[in-house]
Amino acid sequence: MDGKKRVKPIFYVYIVKCSDGTLYTGSTTNVPRRIRTHNAGKGAKYTRSRLPVSLVYQEEVESWSAALRREAAIKRQPRAKKIALIRRAEPEESSPPQQTELDPKTC
Repeated sequence: MDGKKRVKPIFYVYIVKCSDGTLYTGSTTNVPRRIRTHNAGKGAKYTRSRLPVSLVYQEEVESWSAALRREAAIKRQPRAKKIALIRRAEPEESSPPQQTELDPKTC
């Protein structure tokens, strides 16, 4: 070895909200870079015609295979359950909650 330590990657599952209000779920090891890739039109085919996208949820998982399993599980959920997942993950603030644009009745 050359004396360099290998850094164990961190794996994430994320959800983005597309410009048309739809949600897209994916997996990555670098969420900010992946969002930039989507917004550059070089991400998933689904998001290319729905730009820009904005990150609404991310979750750290233990491995790449766990990320793919979790991604698939989220994709199988109905939209209302995805929105509930996103809302549970939102940080609580002392100020009144802001109205979210993720209304399950509108999409």
